[in-house]
Amino acid sequence: MSDIIIQCNNSFSELKNIDEILNKVLLGDILDTLKYLPNESIDLVITSPPYNIKNSTGNGLKDSRGGKWKNAALVNGYQNYNDNLPHEEYVEWQRLCLSEMLRVIKNDGAIFYNHKWRVQGGLLQDRHDIVSGFPVRQIIIWKRKGGINFNRGYFLPTYEVIYLIAKPNFKLAPKANSFGDIWEFPQEMKNPHPAPFPLSLINRIVQSTDAQIILDPFLGSGTTAIAALENDRNFIGIDISEEYCLMSEKRIKEYLESPFLIKENQIKYENKRYSGKVKNQK
Repeated sequence: MSDIIIQCNNSFSELKNIDEILNKVLLGDILDTLKYLPNESIDLVITSPPYNIKNSTGNGLKDSRGGKWKNAALVNGYQNYNDNLPHEEYVEWQRLCLSEMLRVIKNDGAIFYNHKWRVQGGLLQDRHDIVSGFPVRQIIIWKRKGGINFNRGYFLPTYEVIYLIAKPNFKLAPKANSFGDIWEFPQEMKNPHPAPFPLSLINRIVQSTDAQIILDPFLGSGTTAIAALENDRNFIGIDISEEYCLMSEKRIKEYLESPFLIKENQIKYENKRYSGKVKNQK
């Protein structure tokens, strides 16, 4: 398909070494793909799953007045996923995903798992049903501002949460522990993906660790990959949507081909072809 995107099919089961997929975008279902990654092969996971937001009885997506919100990207949904599972099925799926992420990270690794608390049936749903039993070390508040609220029963939500789910030996990079646990980063408004990460937020996470291999199993538009490359780290991305994989590939190539980019022995990019491995390990 390309020099960056790998189609995950039966031949993918022959993966012997994690180096084979460094700085690649894997096109496939998250659980079907993660099962081929070796145990304790990843330093860090940064991800944000679909929120199941179309299955909503609280701050849902329907505005009886119509207007701007009815054609918003998030309302139109994700490619290859309708974001409308029965709640119990969604929770089970996310717990399976987290179990696989926990399996593949090293003993000093961690998962930064972004999700959104919301009101369902008039009551706050805080995602405890998803993360219960996992080693949640801290909850980071991402103050993102913006948003729309059509429900007069509560105030406009302006934050999301990031669960730091950590293995026993995980440590932050030197001086990163001075960051507070409330991070203010504006939403990314120009990205065509329905729910993109702001690059500045992911840079904060990457720079807070010494991780060299960073996985995003819900890669979307590729922001985690860009943040990894900006900080001289390796990435592995997974997404079920070919459209989003191509979107990620386009952003990665544009980043690597930028005339303003200065490289210091970490990226090989010869004849406009990306060789795929960051060599400058810390």
